Amino acid sequence: MLKGKAHKLADNIDTDVIIPARHCTSFHREELGRHCMEDLDPNFVEKIEPGDFIVAGVNFGCGSSRENAPLAIQGAGISCVIAKSFARIFFRNSINIGLPVLESPEAAEEVRDGDELVVDLGKGEIENVSLRKKYKATAFPPMIQEIIDAGGMVEFVRGRVNEAGGRCGKN
Repeated sequence: MLKGKAHKLADNIDTDVIIPARHCTSFHREELGRHCMEDLDPNFVEKIEPGDFIVAGVNFGCGSSRENAPLAIQGAGISCVIAKSFARIFFRNSINIGLPVLESPEAAEEVRDGDELVVDLGKGEIENVSLRKKYKATAFPPMIQEIIDAGGMVEFVRGRVNEAGGRCGKN
């Protein structure tokens, strides 16, 4: 269960807005997080409490395929992004680093800036505590949920290799 406050954004938030190119010399979450959304709102990261949510419209994460964008969102303290839709490469990059991203057009439309949310990733449920409403999102298949729970693809694979006693393949 994830709990936090909603930070409402518009449609077509691209990766250049999420993390400006001038800061893409780093792949460190904390460093990138300090600059998340700064060209859109210079005070964005000051408004974030750990566990908060971004709620956006259509095509969130469009633009370049930079992997720094979901890292910046995580580094800012955002626990999950909820949107009407995502650019596919941003969606996959988010899963690869363990950032949950949920598509829920109804929630994205109705949630207001500052609303308190509770998200159950396993069930694909979003509860807007402020409005006393619940929304459905597409739940992750078990394998994707395992990747997110592990903290991303690298940690997921590392865990699998460790389970196999450090061996790869069928030796």
